[in-house]
Amino acid sequence: MNLPNKLTLFRIILIPLFVLVFYLPFLKQNITIINFELGLENIIAIIIFSIAAYTDRLDGKIARNNNIVTTFGKFMDPLADKLLVSAAFLVAVELHLMPAFLVIIIISREFMVTGIRLLAISEGKVIAASSLGKLKTVSQIILVIVLFLFDLKSEGNYMIFVEFDIFHLIIDTLMILVTGFTIISGFDYLKKNKELILYTK
Repeated sequence: MNLPNKLTLFRIILIPLFVLVFYLPFLKQNITIINFELGLENIIAIIIFSIAAYTDRLDGKIARNNNIVTTFGKFMDPLADKLLVSAAFLVAVELHLMPAFLVIIIISREFMVTGIRLLAISEGKVIAASSLGKLKTVSQIILVIVLFLFDLKSEGNYMIFVEFDIFHLIIDTLMILVTGFTIISGFDYLKKNKELILYTK
């Protein structure tokens, strides 16, 4: 197995570790960094998530520089990204850091694009990541880090634009932007691959 594929597998292995952090009682403590109090579990989760997200950039760079293209990589690399982000957003919903309806929209788009990619692979085609798709991915990564960094838990279900302090406004605006990028990039994939979707037997 080549190095890019090993990095993809490593990213997948990090996903359950990222989720597990929030279920370990001995990590539920606060530490102070430059007069800013942070939960230890959040710090560890952000580190794991950041490492996993960086492996996505790294394996792609190695694959391009060495012209390494495999069927495994074509399928598993984007799938690993979607699993990582979906896991992070689902944890955020459970912790009342983000409303469920936005996560449903985001994950639905990811399922749709994965289905299109599978359809393309079955036809011997490769769908390259679009600039909109890359923008969507970067914005999602930023949102996940900000969510767990600020850790603004809601006592009930998270409602957007209800509390108007600066931190809530930043997070709520980011969530709306990310959801917008997700929807727009999803329609872009549909538009560019409509012939593949409509005419594949």
